[in-house]
Amino acid sequence: MKKGLLALSPMAAMIVLLIVFSVYYGGISNAPLLFIFVLTAIIGIAVTRGLPLKERVAIFSQGAGSADLLLMVWIFMLAGAFAASAKEMGAASAMVDLTLHILPARFALTGLFLAACITSLCMGTSVGTIVALMPIAAGLAERTEMALPMVAAAVVGGAFFGDNLSFISDTTIVSTQTQGCRLSDKFRFNVKMVLPAAIVVAFLYIFLGGGVTEIAETEAIQWWKVIPYLTVLVCAACGINVLVVLVIGNILTCTTGVGDGSYDLMGWINGTLNGVMGMSELILISMLAGGIFALISYNGGFDFMIERITRRVKSRAGAEWSICGLVAFANICTANNTIAILAVGDIAKRVAERFDIDPRRSASLLDTTSCCIQGILPYGAQLLMASGLAGISAMSIVPYLFYPALLGVAVICTIFFQRKKA
Repeated sequence: MKKGLLALSPMAAMIVLLIVFSVYYGGISNAPLLFIFVLTAIIGIAVTRGLPLKERVAIFSQGAGSADLLLMVWIFMLAGAFAASAKEMGAASAMVDLTLHILPARFALTGLFLAACITSLCMGTSVGTIVALMPIAAGLAERTEMALPMVAAAVVGGAFFGDNLSFISDTTIVSTQTQGCRLSDKFRFNVKMVLPAAIVVAFLYIFLGGGVTEIAETEAIQWWKVIPYLTVLVCAACGINVLVVLVIGNILTCTTGVGDGSYDLMGWINGTLNGVMGMSELILISMLAGGIFALISYNGGFDFMIERITRRVKSRAGAEWSICGLVAFANICTANNTIAILAVGDIAKRVAERFDIDPRRSASLLDTTSCCIQGILPYGAQLLMASGLAGISAMSIVPYLFYPALLGVAVICTIFFQRKKA
């Protein structure tokens, strides 16, 4: 027991530091967040016992340099390069003009949320959706009276709608495979749980955007400048890998920007490099998080919490709460909802079978809970990506994440009413 508690001390320290910084400074920018993760990493290495310092650092480094994290680093770099070069050539402004020609300013917030929902359903990835839409959202916030964190949160929330439901989403595939049910069955079961939340949020955004007026007049649409963004959105909707989409986008910003004289080749190179450098803090935070959670896993932190969460399950409702608690804890520790479901999927299936829980229901609980938690983690890839592309702190977005919060409410309500029915 003492070893398990000691293994979780880095996570406890990180949570305490996040709360202290948030209360004292009224929020946390990415630089203090990086500092918090550096301190947490030092604590994690220090509390790992029975190994020489070199081996402790090696465990940390393996987690920080895992294949999944390095793939995310590539996405961060390519997304930063695309956003910076597209903005410099005027593509972002042109895309905002096009959006405001299609949608009145007061419906722009709802439009962004629905666009993110549809895009994520087509792509099956929340990160890819954020990459495609966040620069447009940031441009809309500049041209209207909407708060940038709220606009960013609309895109993040919509991105998790598809992450939770899409047939090609990693979380959907993993949750159905671990629980032994079909994708189509899980979708029909899951959509009844989360669709009301999406509808409520869509109407909420209509209310929040109702008083918005444009600050600046829209200009004539420069169609050649929207080509990079439109191409990225179409490719994303077609389900093309996000890395390929971003490479195509960067090539188009180069050819279009150089072709119309927005910048020369060296100007494009400087713009992309500035975009990559702007993502450096987020890349470091992601890698530090991977190393910290590798140490927690090595020290038995996951096993300790799994045993604690499941040891007193005696009813069907308790079993459902334990399934949600397992994946929530794993998600907090891994900052990756797919890995979290993989980590606890087999245990959740055994719990579900023991208490006669429908596999479609256990899969839905796993997927929805993981998306809820991932959607509000300031050190998760989605919020780090959103904050990097919008130029704001991840913590500033969290208070406006209405859809992920309502996902949590939906999970609580479905378990509560199921218990009452029983």
